[in-house]
Amino acid sequence: MILFASVAAALIGWFVADFETYGFVIGGIIGALMGLWLRAAVRAEVRDQLVKARAAWQDEMGSAKGPWSGNNASGPVTEAQSTRTLRQDEPPVAQPNRSPPRPEVVSRPVAAAAAAPRPAAVSQDMSPQEPSLAEQWIMRMVAGAKAWLFGGNTIVRVGLVLLFVGLSFLASYAASAGWFPIEARLALVALAGAALLGFGFQKRLARPDFGLALQGAGVAVLYLTIFAAARIYGLMPPLLSFGLMVLFAALGCALALLQNARAMAFIALLGGYAVPVLLGGEAETPIGLFTYMTVLNAGLLVIAWRRSWRELNLLGFFATFGLAMLWAATSYASDDYLVCQIFLLVNIAIFLSAAVLYAHNTPGRLGQVADATMLFGPALVGFGLQVGLVHDRPYGSAFAALGFGALYLAIAAVTMRQGRASMRLVNECLLAIGVCFATLAIPLALDAQWTSAAWAIEGLGAFWVGARQARWMPRAFGLLLQVVAGLLFLATAEANVSSWPFANTAFMGAMMVAVPMILTAWWMRTPLAHSGSAWAKVYTAVEWGLRHGIFLAGYGFASLALLLEIMRRMPAEIAGDVPTPLFANDQQWLLAMVSQIGLMALADWSGRRRDWAVATWPAMGSLPLLVLTMVAARALGMHILHWPDLVAWLLGIGGHIWLLWQSDRALTGQPAHPRAKWNFGIHAAGVWLAVAMLADSLDMAIDRLALWNSSWAGVTFLFSTIVVLLALVGWAGRAASRTTSTGLGWPLDPSARAYWQVATLPIALLTYAGALTAAVFAQGVVDPLPYLPLVNPVDLSVALAIGALLLWRRMALSAQPQDMPASLDKAGLIAIGLLAFIAINGVWLRTAHHWLGAVWSADGLWNDALVQLGFAILWSVLALGLMLIAHRRALRYSWLAGAGLLGVVVVKLLLVDMSNAQGWERIVTFIGVGLLMLVIGYFVPLPPRADEGVRDQEAKP
Repeated sequence: MILFASVAAALIGWFVADFETYGFVIGGIIGALMGLWLRAAVRAEVRDQLVKARAAWQDEMGSAKGPWSGNNASGPVTEAQSTRTLRQDEPPVAQPNRSPPRPEVVSRPVAAAAAAPRPAAVSQDMSPQEPSLAEQWIMRMVAGAKAWLFGGNTIVRVGLVLLFVGLSFLASYAASAGWFPIEARLALVALAGAALLGFGFQKRLARPDFGLALQGAGVAVLYLTIFAAARIYGLMPPLLSFGLMVLFAALGCALALLQNARAMAFIALLGGYAVPVLLGGEAETPIGLFTYMTVLNAGLLVIAWRRSWRELNLLGFFATFGLAMLWAATSYASDDYLVCQIFLLVNIAIFLSAAVLYAHNTPGRLGQVADATMLFGPALVGFGLQVGLVHDRPYGSAFAALGFGALYLAIAAVTMRQGRASMRLVNECLLAIGVCFATLAIPLALDAQWTSAAWAIEGLGAFWVGARQARWMPRAFGLLLQVVAGLLFLATAEANVSSWPFANTAFMGAMMVAVPMILTAWWMRTPLAHSGSAWAKVYTAVEWGLRHGIFLAGYGFASLALLLEIMRRMPAEIAGDVPTPLFANDQQWLLAMVSQIGLMALADWSGRRRDWAVATWPAMGSLPLLVLTMVAARALGMHILHWPDLVAWLLGIGGHIWLLWQSDRALTGQPAHPRAKWNFGIHAAGVWLAVAMLADSLDMAIDRLALWNSSWAGVTFLFSTIVVLLALVGWAGRAASRTTSTGLGWPLDPSARAYWQVATLPIALLTYAGALTAAVFAQGVVDPLPYLPLVNPVDLSVALAIGALLLWRRMALSAQPQDMPASLDKAGLIAIGLLAFIAINGVWLRTAHHWLGAVWSADGLWNDALVQLGFAILWSVLALGLMLIAHRRALRYSWLAGAGLLGVVVVKLLLVDMSNAQGWERIVTFIGVGLLMLVIGYFVPLPPRADEGVRDQEAKP
C-alpha cells in the first residue's frame, strides 16, 4: 500500500511539475506519507471489526447451553471481559467431537453470520500485533503532519502551501517569458506578500489560525522578494537589502512572539530558507547568501531567547548547514575563505546559543532538557566544514579542533558559573565535547608518540577531576583515554633515533604514558566515591577490578621507556651513513637487565613504604629476567666473567637477592600466601641458575686453557657439580632432620626445604649423569699427568660423585617428616650401585687403553680379546665379592644378584669370548672364571630364607 501510493504520487508529481526531478521527489514523499496514514487507518478499522466480532461471538456463547458457556450473566460485555472469556472458554480445536452441537440461532443477519469467525480463528487473531518502533515513529510523524494539515482550517493551510508554490512558479515563468519588467514583477510579489501579512494580522483575534497562516506566508514572500531583487537581479543595493531582511526577520520574530505562534514562526522561517532553493541564481561571492542565512538565524536566536520552540532550532540548523554544504560542494573557491570562515563561526555560535537557551527555558524530570542534536550537531557538522576549509594549511585541522574545543569549554564555563544544578547535564555535554575536541587537536598537530603522551596526561586530569567530584563518567573517560594513548603509542612505536639521551621522543613519550597510569592506579588503590546510581555502581566495580592492571600497564610502559633509551641509535648525520646503535647487542642486554632490576627495586621499595601491594609484584620477575639475559648472552657468545659484563651481573644478582630478601621478610609467618609459594620456587631456581652460571664460567676457563680435547673438561664440570651438591648437603642438609627451620637464618628460614630437597634433586641427577658420562666416555687424557688407575682425575671424580650421591641419599633419608617411599629409596640405591659397577668397568677400559695399547673406540674395545678377558675376570671377581658379603650378612637377594652376574659372565664366554679370543686369552678366561665359580660355590653358598633360618634355630636341641 505504501509503495503503491508513493509510486503513484511520484508519477503524478512528476507530470504536474512538467517532468522536473523535484516534482517526482516531492510527490513520492507525499505519497509515502499518505500511504502510511491510509495503512494506519485500515488497520484501525480492522481492529474495530475484530473487537465487534469477538463481542458478538461472546454474546452468542453466553446465550448457548453446554460446556462452552462461560459467563451467562446479562449485561454489556467489555472488550477485556470478552477477551478473557474467549481465552478461558474456547473449545479445544484438536478435539471437535467432544464439543456439543451449537444452538441454532433463528434471527441472525447474514452479514453478521458471515463475519463471525470460528472460535479457534478468533482466539488466534483477536490480539492485533503491536507496531514496531520504526512504525510507531513514522505514525507519530504522520499524525503530527495530519494534525497540522487537518486541524483547524485545513483548506486555508493547504491553500497557503499551494499559493506559495504557485507564486514561486509564476515568478519564475514570468521572468522566463518576459511578460513584465523585472521591477514590476518583484513589486507585485512584494505587494502580495504585504497584503497577506496585513490581512492576516487584522484577523489574528477573530480567526487566530487563519491569521497566523497568512502572516507566515506574507513574511516568506517578502523574504523571497528581497533576496531575488538583491542577489539574482541586482536591483537593490546590498546594504538596503540587508536592512530590509533584518527588518522582516525582526518583524516575523515579533509577530510570532506577540501571538505565541510557533506555527507562524516555523512558516516564516521555512519560507525564508526556501528562497535560495526555489529562486537560485549565480553570484560572484557567497556574501549575499551567507548574510541572508545569518540574518535568518539571528531572528531564530531571538525567538529561542523567549520561547522553547525546538522545531525552529532544528529547521534553522539543517537548512543553514545543508545549504552551506551544497554551496561548498559546487561553488567554493579559495577566494571565499574569509567569508566562509566568518559565516561558519557566527552561525555555529548562534546555534550553540540557541541550544543553551532551549535547555535554559525547558525543564524536565531530571533537570533542564539537553537537545542532543543542537549540542552535538554544530560540533560535528561545523568541524567537518572547517576541516574542509583549512585542510591544506599547516596545522589547520589541529587549530580548528582546538578552536572548537575552546568554544565549547568557554560556553561550558559560562553556564557552570551560573550555578544551576538543573543545567548539569547540559554543562557535562558541553564540557565533554570541548574535551573531545581538545583531545582531537593533539594528534592533528603532533606525531603519534607525542599524541599518546598528551592523551595520557589528559586522561589523568579527567580521572583526577572525576575522583575529586565523585563522578564516574570523567573517571571512565580518563581511563579510556589512557588506554587508547597506550595502544596508540605501541601501534606507532619506531626505532629511537636521537642524539639526546633521555630527552628524546621515544623515551619521553613512553614515560609520559607510564606516569599518568601509575598515578591513576595510585588513586584507585582504595575505592573512590560515586553518586550511588546504578551506572555508577557498575562502573565502580569495573574500576576496582582494573586497579592492578592499570599499574602493571604503567610499569610496563616505564620498562619500555628504559628499553627504548638503551636501544637508542645515533642519527646518520652524526654516526655516518646509517643510524648506529649506541651500545652493542650484548651490552644492550646487560643494561636492560640492570635497568629493569633497578626499576623493580624502586617499585618494590615504594610499594612496601606505601603499603601498595601491586607495586611489589614486578619484583617477582627478577629471576626470570636473569635467566633470559643469560640465555641471550650465551646466544651472543658472551660469558658472565667477561669485563665489564661481570659488573652488570653482580649488580643484577645483588638486586635479585635484595628483592627476594625483602619479600621473604614481609611474608614472615605466612607460608600459605601465594607469594610465599612463588618465593619457595624462586629459591630453588636460584640455585639452578647459580649452577648454570658456574658452568658458564668453567666453559670460559676451559676454552681459554684449550682443554676441550682432554678429559679435563668433563672432569671440571663434574667436579663443580659435586662441589655444589656437597655444599648444599652440608649447608642446607642440617635443616633436613629438623621439623622447623627457625633459627637457621635467611634464606634457610623459611625456605630450607627448597634448598635441601627441591634444589638438590636436579643437581644430584646432574651429578649422576656427569659421573656416568665420565665413566663411560672419558678417555683419561689428563696431560701433563700420567694415567694411573684409580688415582687419576677421572676415576677420582667419579668416585667422589658416588660418595656425594650416597651422602645426599643419607640426608634425604634423615628428613623430618620422612616422605620418601621405600621403593624409591631402593631404586636409588640400585642406581648408585649400577653407577659404581659401570665406573669400575670404565677403570679397566682406560687401563687397557693406556697400559695395554687397546684402541679407544667402540669397535676397537669390543673386538679386543684382552679387554674381553679382563671383563670376564673382573665381573667374576665382583660377583665373588658381592656374594661373599651377601653370605656373611645373610642378604639373599644380593647373593642372587652376584649369581646373576656370574650367569652374564658365562653367557659372555659362550657368545663373545669363544669367537673373539684366541690362544691363551681364551684359556685364561675360561680357567679363571671357572676357578672363581668353584670358590664361590664352596665358600659362599646361598643364604637361607628368613623363615627357613627361624625353623633351623628352633630345630636345634
